[in-house]
Amino acid sequence: MSLRQRLAQLAGCLQEPQKVARFQRLCGVEAPPSRPAAGPSAAEEEAEAPLAGDARRRERQPGAPGGPQPPGSDRNQCPAKPGDSGAPNGVRNALASELGPAPARRAAGLRRNSLTGEEGELAHVSNWPLYYLFCLGTELGNELFYILFFPFWIWNLDALVGRRLVVIWVLVMYLGQCTKDIIRWPRPASPPVVKLEVFYNSEYSMPSTHAMSGTAIPIAMVLLTYGRWQYPLIYGLILVPCWCSLVCLSRIYMGMHSILDIIAGFLYTILILVVFYPFVDLIDNFNQTHRYAPLFIIGLHLALGIFSFTLDTWSTSRGDTAEILGSGAGIACGSHVTYNMGLMLDPSLDMLPLATPPITVTLFGKAILRILIGMVFVLIVRDIMKRITIPLACKVFSIPCDDVRNARQHMEVELPYRYITYGMVGFSITFLIPYIFSFIGIS
Repeated sequence: MSLRQRLAQLAGCLQEPQKVARFQRLCGVEAPPSRPAAGPSAAEEEAEAPLAGDARRRERQPGAPGGPQPPGSDRNQCPAKPGDSGAPNGVRNALASELGPAPARRAAGLRRNSLTGEEGELAHVSNWPLYYLFCLGTELGNELFYILFFPFWIWNLDALVGRRLVVIWVLVMYLGQCTKDIIRWPRPASPPVVKLEVFYNSEYSMPSTHAMSGTAIPIAMVLLTYGRWQYPLIYGLILVPCWCSLVCLSRIYMGMHSILDIIAGFLYTILILVVFYPFVDLIDNFNQTHRYAPLFIIGLHLALGIFSFTLDTWSTSRGDTAEILGSGAGIACGSHVTYNMGLMLDPSLDMLPLATPPITVTLFGKAILRILIGMVFVLIVRDIMKRITIPLACKVFSIPCDDVRNARQHMEVELPYRYITYGMVGFSITFLIPYIFSFIGIS
């Protein structure tokens, strides 16, 4: 057997959903006994409809049976029980009563997909500490974490590090999302996998962008801060494997990725950092100082978005890509305005390395105040822009907007909403909110 054949065999072995299910059982997650063991019938498969607003159905890729299937297809869905009015993936319709008494195990399911309404599958969980630990791990790659983490760095710790973390994050996530739509591998099949989370179930699987983000952020934090701040390197060497392994293992635990997806995401991120990290300083300086930087930033991010939308038919990953690009463009444009107004100047080189200031009541109080005021302002901006962009997009493209969820399932509505809304959020994080801090004296 040649090396190529051995690698192909190893890749196939690492992609098996049975290994994901085995890891879940090892961690105390099991499917309820009433779950069907087979996929949906032909009638059920024909009944599956694509996202509203896109007449093009995601077709099964040609090839031998068992080849790549699109995300959200029958091989990735756990069908509803016959006679139920339920939806795929084990939506919790009268299932709790069917489980019966289970003194050692309890039912659990994570949040639903806010765009499609799909919910996580109910399952027996016997190890609750691991469950909550991996819930934390998976949240380290979700919107709530990003919307708290990056502003915290920019407002309270080091604006330069925060901006450059965003540059790396946008690059890694964009390349990861585009690669998913080029490779088009499905999520692990359920059954045998238990889908505890389905928030990203309509996206493709390879590589894991959670694993990419969970690898890029801690490594970039150490690269950007060591030598700039005074702290023992051992802290960074402990942080990176802990953060990375927690996020990566959580995606297998949730049933969203195969082992191969995770390994590919990790290695892909290392390659991206090796190639692009030397240019991060140049990119950040250009964003702040070049006269026409805002025009270039907006044009580049729009061009990247248009390219990514041509890779595949519409899915929720298009909205995620638009959100990432919009956030990156907004933060970069905000940093340009902030720099030229002198609101947040970076420390001069002769002040490096920076010493950690003593934690005082005043310092702690100002940090908490900045977070509270800033987050309230971010949420207000996001809500206002959502209320403006969705009805406006519906009006422009003649789409009914009585039901916001159904309206957002149209690409013509979801993409402008994500781009404009999160572009303004990013602009607020690096300009409008620091301006407010300076005005009220807590900068």
